[in-house]
Amino acid sequence: MRQSFIFFLCFLFLNSNAQQPISVAEKKNTPMTSFEQNPNTTASYQEAIAFYEKLVKESDLLQLSTHGSTDSGHPLHTIVLSKEKDFNPTSIRKKGKRILLINNAIHPGEPCGVDASMMLLRDYIKDEQLQKKLDHLVIVVIPVYNIGGALNRNSHSRTNQDGPESYGFRGNAKNLDLNRDFIKCDSKNAQTFNQIFNTWQPDVFVDNHTSNGADYQYTMTLIATQHNKLESPLADYLITQMLPKLYTDMEVQNWEMTPYVYARKTPDDGIAGFLDLPRYSSGYAALHNTISFMPETHMLKPYEDRVKSTYAFMDCMIKTIDAHHDAIGTARTKAIEQTKTKSNFDLNWTMDREKVDKVLFKGYEAKYKPSEVSGIDRLYYDHNAPYEKEIPFFNTYKASLSVEKPVAYIIPQAYRELIERLQWNGVEVKRLTQNQSLNVELYRIEDFESSKSPYEGHYLHSKVTIKSKSVLWNYYKGDYIVYTNQNSNRYIIETLEPHAPDSFFAWNFFDGILAQKEYFSPYVFEDLAAQYLKENPALRAQLEAKKKEDAEFAKSAYAQLEFVYKNSPHYEPTHRMYPVARLMSDVNLPAE
Repeated sequence: MRQSFIFFLCFLFLNSNAQQPISVAEKKNTPMTSFEQNPNTTASYQEAIAFYEKLVKESDLLQLSTHGSTDSGHPLHTIVLSKEKDFNPTSIRKKGKRILLINNAIHPGEPCGVDASMMLLRDYIKDEQLQKKLDHLVIVVIPVYNIGGALNRNSHSRTNQDGPESYGFRGNAKNLDLNRDFIKCDSKNAQTFNQIFNTWQPDVFVDNHTSNGADYQYTMTLIATQHNKLESPLADYLITQMLPKLYTDMEVQNWEMTPYVYARKTPDDGIAGFLDLPRYSSGYAALHNTISFMPETHMLKPYEDRVKSTYAFMDCMIKTIDAHHDAIGTARTKAIEQTKTKSNFDLNWTMDREKVDKVLFKGYEAKYKPSEVSGIDRLYYDHNAPYEKEIPFFNTYKASLSVEKPVAYIIPQAYRELIERLQWNGVEVKRLTQNQSLNVELYRIEDFESSKSPYEGHYLHSKVTIKSKSVLWNYYKGDYIVYTNQNSNRYIIETLEPHAPDSFFAWNFFDGILAQKEYFSPYVFEDLAAQYLKENPALRAQLEAKKKEDAEFAKSAYAQLEFVYKNSPHYEPTHRMYPVARLMSDVNLPAE
């Protein structure tokens, strides 16, 4: 789909719907990007910021700001485009305008969005016709999110990718994948991003990427927020209105796209909707009732085409938000109200394989031939055998885990790092002003599995099983209370319920409770255990039954003593007791 520069100018002139970056030849004194000088290059971090600094001097429609810090030591930047020159997010929301947040270079080896955003904002400030699409929205762009990775420039780490000549590295300055860090916030990047996101509270979020995987004819593929995870008003709008318009508009602009090609083996067997857990950008956005998209350009298409299709997608998104601003606002308002007031929340989902859609797919035949390396048959896609056919599309997920929300969560003040994350995400937190003994529901962690090797700096817990217990528990002045009558309920519940897949427990914030602190000496505890069994015949019966059921247990004196120990007052109650309590009744607590 590569186009000559002359054809590109002619196409722009003849078809105003097919917006492409404005030619430098058309606009005197228009800043030029490195991509426009050589379409197989991408701007460095320093070049991108310098470009925006120059644009800001030329137009008062733009505001460039710095925020917090990143692991690289550099601050994050936002560049805001506001037709009314209003750069205050609270004021913008009061005016009923929609907010579009665009994130670039979370993986700096996938830099299409960096170059496309530079040209997009430049073109919008230069063209009054384009500015008509800004009557109902404000655009916020993060020029380069993973600054450390962008500074680590190379030409080899994206082995499977066609250009650009050099680019950044996937890992950030701490070698973290930032698209796994939105909940745990190990990086300063994510900590700052959480606060930027909460400040702007975007209606729509776009996180620009490039894909790996199968080969096919499309330059652009798209991950939309998994609709089954959204509140019904947003899900209905996304499926029935927004996605159809985006797909149609992209086709009009000659960048026909397809859903992200998430295939088990080859696309012929079908593709699946991506379950975007909160660790990912689109899953994180869903916690805040923000519709999110990850445009994924195809790694094997020329870099020039990848950038132009990314530009086209963002332009189509602006056009869609402008046309649908009322529908988006209404759907999001209803969704937020549902989140604030509903009683039950889904925590995890599984694919519903009984519900299969069809998608018309343009691919290449997958074939096999002997490998020149191993001699074993290897997969390849035959570009001499293109096809167009319907393939299965598994895009329905059903809830596999749900929970009833409590009136509030109570968090001991020892867990300050949790409170910081909640506050970064707009959660209102109160503190006890007096010591209290409260009837609460506490979870005991019955079982879990941990990853055998580190995953993004953690031994992630999964398959967590819990047992709840109502107890009278002591809390102290300064302990935290988080009520669940907030717009941010989804963030609260999906991080504080330990069996949720991206909970703070899953990310090892509570590993201290998993290690027993006190033990027994068998020769000393023998007499205590014997006496305790005499005083508790029911426990003696349980012990005898377990010996009959479990031959290994029956042969182990220590295991039997441990059984008695763990069912006696000597066993510490905090071992595996999840410390975040669920307050189930509306009690008037002394708090501020």
